[in-house]
Amino acid sequence: MIVNLANLYAKIGPAGVVLVLVAILAVYLAVKNSIILWLTGRSFSKAEGIINSKAQGLETVITDNLDNPVIAIINDVVNTHGEHSDDLKAEVAYLFSLHFSKVMRDITMLKVIASISPLLGLLGTLLGLMGVFGSLATVTSLATGTILAAGIWEAIITTIMGLSLAIPALVVYSMLGMKVRLFHLATVEYSYRFMECSNHKCVPRNVEAVA
Repeated sequence: MIVNLANLYAKIGPAGVVLVLVAILAVYLAVKNSIILWLTGRSFSKAEGIINSKAQGLETVITDNLDNPVIAIINDVVNTHGEHSDDLKAEVAYLFSLHFSKVMRDITMLKVIASISPLLGLLGTLLGLMGVFGSLATVTSLATGTILAAGIWEAIITTIMGLSLAIPALVVYSMLGMKVRLFHLATVEYSYRFMECSNHKCVPRNVEAVA
């Protein structure tokens, strides 16, 4: 096992090790936040269905679903709107940033990973090439071609690793970011409607589910 790890380190170098650790972090953030947003959307869709079917009153739906961050934001807006701001959208944006702060932080981290991974790969390639050219001065001309080919192959691995990590990380970042934006739009829409309905000025209408 130790020998295998030593061989792996010799092939990918320190930059490759960093890329492996960053890849593990990226997978963790992607899976964690995908599950969180999926559960949030599922819970919100269920609450929306109850509202539109008029099976329960608005207050009951909100009370029974306060563990959902979207419903919690709507509840805060309905109960405190006007006390802190006359701009409902600004108030929703502030509350949204509070309730989704961890998710937004993790999504931002995915963007950072997508940005730095190719650079780490390039760094590993340059470090590998430096080692190759450094070793060329100590070998005979007959072995130069073999050493150069093997060294360049090993050096390019980190570039491939960096790109292989950056592309899916960027895709996941875009997908999760779009999901968060849809939640934000739904929060604004339902905040307006819940405030109107709480004043007995409307009957809840059907809105396309976020999930």
